[in-house]
Amino acid sequence: MTTILGIESTAHTFGIGIVKDGKILANVKNAYTTESGGIIPKEAAKHHQEIKKKVYSDALDKAGIEERNIDAIAFSQGPGLAPCLLEGLKFAKELSLKLKKPIVPVNHCIAHLEVGKITGAKDAVMLYVSGANTQIIAYSSGKYRIFGETLDLGVGNFIDTFARLLGLGFPGGPAIQKLAEQSRNYIELPYVVKGMDISLSGILTNLKQKFDSKKYSKEELCYSMQETVFAMLVETTERALAHTGKKELLLGGGVACNTRLQEMAKIMCEERGARLFVPENSLLVDNGAMIAFLGEIMFNHGIKVSNDKIDSLDIKPRQRTDEIEVKWK
Repeated sequence: MTTILGIESTAHTFGIGIVKDGKILANVKNAYTTESGGIIPKEAAKHHQEIKKKVYSDALDKAGIEERNIDAIAFSQGPGLAPCLLEGLKFAKELSLKLKKPIVPVNHCIAHLEVGKITGAKDAVMLYVSGANTQIIAYSSGKYRIFGETLDLGVGNFIDTFARLLGLGFPGGPAIQKLAEQSRNYIELPYVVKGMDISLSGILTNLKQKFDSKKYSKEELCYSMQETVFAMLVETTERALAHTGKKELLLGGGVACNTRLQEMAKIMCEERGARLFVPENSLLVDNGAMIAFLGEIMFNHGIKVSNDKIDSLDIKPRQRTDEIEVKWK
């Protein structure tokens, strides 16, 4: 029986999760936010440094375990913002030396996918939509392959930038969704699908032009943005389902909390006889539980760095999903 502690610190969220035999015992997090503007990496890292010990203490209390019962420390190695990732790595090394336990380096994107299996999904295509990441992922021949992705902005960063344009705070997704629900007047926007990939920078420019013209309300623009961009995501995801022949779709990442995106994905799946799986919101957003969940799987397959070799560990801010050799399948 293994107990794994997971540390998430790729962007605005610092989270600690504790998993024992596939069961989540604790999932505690604290997120950097702003009243206006977007995420400032150094400020987010400072936030992580200041609250990490409290989040750790709260997670142990929530799980009802003592430090000595932890078998390994998993941490999010990448991709992510370097200053934020470094805080997670430093804390993982600190705990490893203190508890004399090994470290398991985890890919953030794959953790989103693996923890989704709690829903019952077994061999799904995952639409992974978060701040910097927009990918359509599925397992094939020893790796998680990327079947489609953004060519420029991640959809979460795109939405946050649009929210900043409208004078909203960070993160912008919840406020955008609330405004979108107050309109049904669709304004035509560029629809940019290139094969299996999407592009968002031109849409952002177009939205800025429309907003600056003062001809359209914030509600209309938010509604039109969601309908256009989510349709692009669902179209490319459906093409991936057709290409792979898989019958399951799993949503992952913070943007997947959006109920309109969930609704559109559900309609598509029903039309093609596929099943949709959506984890609870606490597992869609960045969280330590998913790092611990995948960390336990990897640890049980012998993937770990011993306490005396942790100096060799480093962060990988630009690590890609399809770089990882999946040795636990």
